[in-house]
This record gives sequence, C-alpha cells and structure tokens, in this order.
Amino acid sequence: MQLELIQIIIFISLLLAIAVVTVWYCLKSSSSVNQEKEYFLAGGSLKWYFVAGSITLTNLSTDQLVGMNGNQMALLAWWELAAVAGLCMLCFIFIPIYYKYNCTTTTELLEIRYKNKHIRALVSLLFLLGNIFIFLPAILYGGSLFIQSMFNVDINLYVLAILFAGFGAAYSIFGGLRAVAISDTFSGILLLGLAITVTLIALNTINFDLSGIPKERLTLIGTPDSDIPFSTLFTGMVFIQMFYWSTNQTITQRAMASPSVKEAQKGILAAAIIRLLIVPPIIVIPGIVAYKLYGDIGDAAYGTLVGDLLPSFLSGAFAAAIVAAVLTTFNSILNASAALWVCDIHKTYISKNPNVKKLSLWVSIIMVIMAFMMIPIFNNPEQSIINTVQRLYGLLSMPILAAFIVGLLFKNIDARSVIISVIFGVIFYYWMLLPLAENASMETQNVKFHYIHLMAINLLAMIIVSLSLNKFMFRENAQWDLKSLFRADQK
Repeated sequence: MQLELIQIIIFISLLLAIAVVTVWYCLKSSSSVNQEKEYFLAGGSLKWYFVAGSITLTNLSTDQLVGMNGNQMALLAWWELAAVAGLCMLCFIFIPIYYKYNCTTTTELLEIRYKNKHIRALVSLLFLLGNIFIFLPAILYGGSLFIQSMFNVDINLYVLAILFAGFGAAYSIFGGLRAVAISDTFSGILLLGLAITVTLIALNTINFDLSGIPKERLTLIGTPDSDIPFSTLFTGMVFIQMFYWSTNQTITQRAMASPSVKEAQKGILAAAIIRLLIVPPIIVIPGIVAYKLYGDIGDAAYGTLVGDLLPSFLSGAFAAAIVAAVLTTFNSILNASAALWVCDIHKTYISKNPNVKKLSLWVSIIMVIMAFMMIPIFNNPEQSIINTVQRLYGLLSMPILAAFIVGLLFKNIDARSVIISVIFGVIFYYWMLLPLAENASMETQNVKFHYIHLMAINLLAMIIVSLSLNKFMFRENAQWDLKSLFRADQK
C-alpha cells in the first residue's frame, strides 16, 4: 500500500484530536501541591476508567501487535491469558499493600520492609536497565517496522524511531503521569476498536477458513520445544506475570495514582476483563491469517496484512492508532523510569530536594538517546521481538521479584543477604541463558530446560540463597510475616 492524501489527513487529524483532548483534560484537572505526587502519580486523582485504559495501552503496543502476530501462531495468546492472573494478584494482594505504605514507587516498599535504602536503589537500577536497554528500544523498533511494512515507505527505520522517540517523550516530560494516562485511554479506545476490525476483516478475507494452516500454529498446547511449552504455564509463566503486573513500576504506577484502593481495584479488574476477552484474539489471529496468505514472514506479518486489507480511510486511522500506542507506551515507560531515578536514586544519593520536572526532563532525554542506540539489537529477522524481549528481561525480572517475595513474606531479613542474592541471580540466569543464544531451550544430558523454566529455577535459587545468607552469614532468623502486611488501615 502506498500513502494517499486521505490517509495522511485522517492520520494527522486523529493524532491531533488525541493530543487536544489530553491537554483539555489536563488543564481542567486540579493539581496536587506535592510536586512529586503530581508528576508521577497524577496527584492521586485517576478515576478507574483512566487506570484501566492506561494499564491496557501501556502494555499493548507494537511489541504485542507486531511481535506476537509475528510468531504467526495461537500459542502466543498464553502471554495475554496468563496476564489476567497477574492483574488479579496486583488487584487483591499488591495494591492494598502499596496504598497501606503510601508508596510513590513500587521499590519504596522494599526500603520500608527491609529498612534499607540500598536494596531499593539496586532494584530501581535493574528496572532502569531493563527499560532503557530492552523495552524502550523494542518499542521504537516495532513501531518503526510496522509503519515501514504497512505503507511500504522508503524511510529509514532509524529516522522513524527518532520521530517516535521525540513525540513520545513530549507527553511524559511536559505532562507527567496525568497526561500519559489520559492519552493512553483515548488512544486505547481507538486502537482496540480498529484492532478488532482488522481481526474480523482478516478472517473474512479467508472466509473464516483456517484449513491448510499447520496444526502446531493453531494449538494452545505447546510441545517441549515450542515457544511456550504447556508445562511452563505452571512454573516460570506464573512468576513472570506476578513480576510484570504487580511489581513493575510502569504498570503499577497507574493503579497507585487513584484516590483510593477501591477505585484502583475497579480499574485493574476492568483491565483484566479487556485482557481476557479482547486482547488474545487481536494478537494472534491476524498473524495466523497472514501465514495462510503470505507464508512465514515474521514480524512483518501484521503491517503487511493491515496494509493490504484495510481500505485507505481505515488504514490511515489504524496507523494513527498504532503510532498513538507506541507513543503512549514509550512515554509511560519514560515517566516510570524518571520516577525511579528521581525518587529512589537521585533523592537518596545526590540531592534530597530536586526540581522534579526539570530533573525528569534531563533524565528522560538521556534515556531516549541510550534507548535509540540499542535498536540494532532488535533489528534481527531471525527472532521475533517478543521472544527477544522476554529472554533478555529474564536477567532482571526474577532477581527483582525475589527481592519482593522475600521482603513481603518474611521479617528479620538483613538486606545485604538479598542484595547479594539479586546480583547472584543476574549472573546465574546469564550463565544459564548462554546456551539459549540460538534455541529456546537449554539441553543438558538429554534434558531440555526452556528459558521460562529457567526463570522459575533462578527465582527459587535466589530465595534459598537469600535465606541461607541471612541465617548463616548475617546471623538473622527469618520469620514468616505475611499477615502483618494487611493489618493496618488502608487508604
């Protein structure tokens, strides 16, 4: 498909409309006197529908639509179906705890539980490394690739990435979380509606006939050597979802920005319903249809399908929705990353009273530049975006989750034991990951260990190391302490 005037007009009009509505909502909203709470938690004013919309679109971007459809198989739906469990954990376990302790960042909870500022800073640093070197470049690459493949435009991928980075950063830098959440919600309505339309048009194109597609691309029961073996749903997949939805600042920040626990929980449950009913079909069915139409074309599948099947007026709208999704996900991660740096690292080690907005501006600019430099890692036609992201993020996700689990379940834990175990976990997973450079699983003595299984093994190892060091090196006796987390009154 080549660009037409009607596409350009619709594309620009929709993006401007989202920007105008966002500015209007922000201007009419009352601001908090607390600069930090206002910039990073929207002054604690987000209604449930903004929480739901922002959680949905922060996660749903090109790494899902392009990356998961790029696998061209139904099996990838498990990432979204399992996410419902992660959202339920956030809703009923973690959010009441964050509100009880009045946290601005998820990592603030670690400092409170361990009574140690260094464990908070270390985990924040891991989050920042993941955001800068994994998530942000993956989003820039996926969005740029989609525009290239959809319109078959002869624009350098890195030029498109610069445009995405510049416009995406603007929302985060100048509007804070309030602007991010509002733009997320309106962009999400547009994206979900058009993604459903694409799915239905794609199915209608093949007369809803999936015959001729290999069974392994249609099944939800993964074999041991598939991208998601069925057994991994009961090991590492559970912990991946717990980490991503319940401890990840980028996601939980939205739910922590409501006026009450109940308001936040309504938004989380609404996001869970969307994740269960709407998201799985739109991230796998178009890719499967693309396989029947074009064969195995990888990450170009979604953009090619949309470009070929949608009429001009709809393709312009869909391009605007995708761009909006990229921008909102990008600015969400930037805002969360700025919060982690300002609240957890800068205020602890550099200056206790920084100018939050000015500091966030410079931090965001530096992170955007670093993320842009990492794009070549994801420009790999041999492996889909989503698989690359998941494997790499295992280096950080399980060490972070181990720190939360030990800190929440036990008291009398010396923070140094957890700091050592977290560092051990990063190194241990990297050592286990080396054989996975070419394959999805590691084979040792004819026994295969998929990388999702390895995440669970790594998590268990870190918990054991933490408790062992706590007892034998630091002479502390850990005590079960989960009940105390819910005793005090909640906000």
